[in-house]
Amino acid sequence: MTRRQRRFRAGRTVLAFLTAFGALAGAALTGAAPAAAVPSAVRVASGVTYQQYDIQAAKGPTRIHVLTVNLRDPRVRLDLLHPGAVAARAPVSRLADAQGAVAGVNGDFFNITETQHPGVEATGASVGPAIASGRTLKAAVPDGQRFGPALPPGTSTRNVLGMGVDRRTRLDSLTLTGFVRTPWTQLPLGGLNQYALPVGSIGAYTTAWGSASRVRATCGTDTDRAAPCSTDTYEVTVRGGRVVSASDTPGSGPIGARTTVLVGREAGAQQLRKFSVGEFVKLRQRLVASATRIPYRFVLGGYPVLDDGSPLPGLDATTSAVRTAVGVADSGRRVLLLAVDGATAYRTGLTIAEVASVLRGLGAVDGFSLDGGGSSTLVARAPGASTVSVYNHPTGGAERPVPNGIGVFSTG
Repeated sequence: MTRRQRRFRAGRTVLAFLTAFGALAGAALTGAAPAAAVPSAVRVASGVTYQQYDIQAAKGPTRIHVLTVNLRDPRVRLDLLHPGAVAARAPVSRLADAQGAVAGVNGDFFNITETQHPGVEATGASVGPAIASGRTLKAAVPDGQRFGPALPPGTSTRNVLGMGVDRRTRLDSLTLTGFVRTPWTQLPLGGLNQYALPVGSIGAYTTAWGSASRVRATCGTDTDRAAPCSTDTYEVTVRGGRVVSASDTPGSGPIGARTTVLVGREAGAQQLRKFSVGEFVKLRQRLVASATRIPYRFVLGGYPVLDDGSPLPGLDATTSAVRTAVGVADSGRRVLLLAVDGATAYRTGLTIAEVASVLRGLGAVDGFSLDGGGSSTLVARAPGASTVSVYNHPTGGAERPVPNGIGVFSTG
């Protein structure tokens, strides 16, 4: 049997347990959708449709909401939904309306709480890399510092889903490279606008970070998120290419234009203490992709669950939960945005292994898991509406503020 035949058979098997529900232009918002034999696609905008399915999953009935985005349509594009700062959060509906998106879902896992570090502010910043409209916002935290379920074997916080300037969506991995150079030394850059820095490193914080405290960046270790905050820290502010101030403790507040704050911990702090006010400093940083040389228009973090039509080895097949995920089909030209409903009747949700199977059954070749639980949100404009509505039921009864998401934009 060929790979294509295996994929077709797997798709038919999964679709066999997808029980379609009817058109949802109004019913999605009321929860009263009539049953139908075949799923009816509701047009959201040019190149964008919405469907709803009921699934009999391992732990019980589960309802899923699916946006299909056709990137072959030149009027359609994807981009990052975000509140204007890395260390900030807002509901998906508010992000979508503010940026003019016709639909979208929530995005990456994020720094949601700091109960293990009393007195330290949770930044709300996301785990993985982020690029918005071609602008690099941040890099990934160390694997041991992430929030969310355990990563599948062989994956990391550097894994991303993104759309290139070629309008193709793909899975990739982005690694930060960069340096801090003075007249007397050149030091590697260990982080960019991250809520957690590698032990012994130096991280750069720009105006994209926002106003949140930078203390969290020096807490935990590369393998233990709950480890105490470092007692050996130092911060240097560089403006216009020169050192203007320094402090033993990471600060907070907005970072101005042409200004970068360097935060060091342990060995990184010891190096920063050698910097002098007025000294010239040159900074360089970029995210290097492993899968393509094509520049990305947008990127956000999560983790892969489906690769070239096959589920990743070691996916969790026991823990069911409300999920958000993305499927990629047709060589990156078709994107499936999926969110599980959080209503009580469907809250048992899907395992990660089931997420991969469902995405494959819907035609995806590659699949990517995003934040779930109370964060899972899918929004779209109903026919004739000028703003989006929430189509699923968030588990907490209302939308949870999130740091980013995937926005669908259409001019038709």
